[in-house]
Amino acid sequence: MSAWNPLSVVRAIVRSPAAALLAAFALAAPAAHAGPVLDRIRASGELRVCIWPDYYGITFRNPKTQQLAGIDIDLSAQFARQLGVRLSYVDSSFVNLINDVTTDRCDIAMFAVGVLPQRAERLRFTSPYLASDIYGVTTRSSRVIRQWADIDQPGVRVAVQAGTFMEPVMRERLKQATMVVIRPPQTREAELEAGRVDVFMTDYPYSRRLLDNADWARLVTAPAPFHVLPYAYAVKPGDEEWFREAEAFVTRIKADGTLAAAAARHGLREIMLNR
Repeated sequence: MSAWNPLSVVRAIVRSPAAALLAAFALAAPAAHAGPVLDRIRASGELRVCIWPDYYGITFRNPKTQQLAGIDIDLSAQFARQLGVRLSYVDSSFVNLINDVTTDRCDIAMFAVGVLPQRAERLRFTSPYLASDIYGVTTRSSRVIRQWADIDQPGVRVAVQAGTFMEPVMRERLKQATMVVIRPPQTREAELEAGRVDVFMTDYPYSRRLLDNADWARLVTAPAPFHVLPYAYAVKPGDEEWFREAEAFVTRIKADGTLAAAAARHGLREIMLNR
């Protein structure tokens, strides 16, 4: 690991003019006509939350127990309690995110959704509550990837998960290496272990899954910030009352310590945005 402090970098970048512009763009997503979501939630007594159940530390479903755990499992439960309704999860993914939210499969996406301009054209984002850079994961035995500079080299195969923000970023940034887009049922870990790719790119939460559970995995960190992205919750544009409810929830959990406590439980304090 390099000496730079990811928390200070995250805060600095999120406070930067570029990040402020992105946040403003996201919050000002074009309005559309939509039904009163909050009225429907109160009438049905149910909050439907989209999650990606393979997101370790965020909304992860344990394959052995089928139990969900992560910061947004805790926080979505808190949101439902504050609304006084029961909670239902809808399995989604970054590939299906926009369609699931805009076609009302769920009321809100709560799985650390990166605030990307192309997403902000179709979704409305709350203020961010986490932010992460991009990291590489390779094997401890790899002779190809020893440091960050080894990634963008001729002949190197770099994997990214389809639909994640790493896909467009790495497509733009890689000049010599070959990018490999991984789609289910394939996984980045299996492709790496099988030797079909040399490294895969991920964010801070997902990297913890490998470091916590795989003794063969090694984290590759950039010597300086590479591409820090804020994460937020996403709703369908057009229902101002529901957006204000979601935004107020984010404000409350930052102010009352709920966010800090959940981040600490799941090893995410390094990337928490508490202001």
